[in-house]
Amino acid sequence: MHCVIARYPFELTKHGVLDSMAGVKPEIVTGDSVTIGRRRYPVMQVGEVITRQDRRDFSGGEVTRAMARLGFACHARPEAAPIPDAGARSPLQAASEALGSPGFHDA
Repeated sequence: MHCVIARYPFELTKHGVLDSMAGVKPEIVTGDSVTIGRRRYPVMQVGEVITRQDRRDFSGGEVTRAMARLGFACHARPEAAPIPDAGARSPLQAASEALGSPGFHDA
C-alpha cells in the first residue's frame, strides 16, 4: 500500500509492518495505539520504527490512518478512570454496612 508519512512516500505491507515490529518491546500506551500481533504499541513508536524517522517529523494521525488501511486494529487514547467522590461509599462498604459488622450481632 502506498502512503505518505511526514511528506515521504512509503510502500507498506501488513507483513512488512509485522516483520519490522517483531522483537520490539512496546512502550507504555498513554495515547492512541495500534495492535500489531498480540501487542499494543503507541502509534508514535510504530511510526518511528516503520519510517525510521524522528517522532517529531510525523503525526500520530498519519500513522493511525496507514495502520487502519493495512487492517491493524487502532485504538483511541484511553480514557482516564473517573475520580471517586470523597463522600461516596464503595460497593464493599455499602455491602458491609447492609450486612452489619461481624462480631456485633445480638445474641
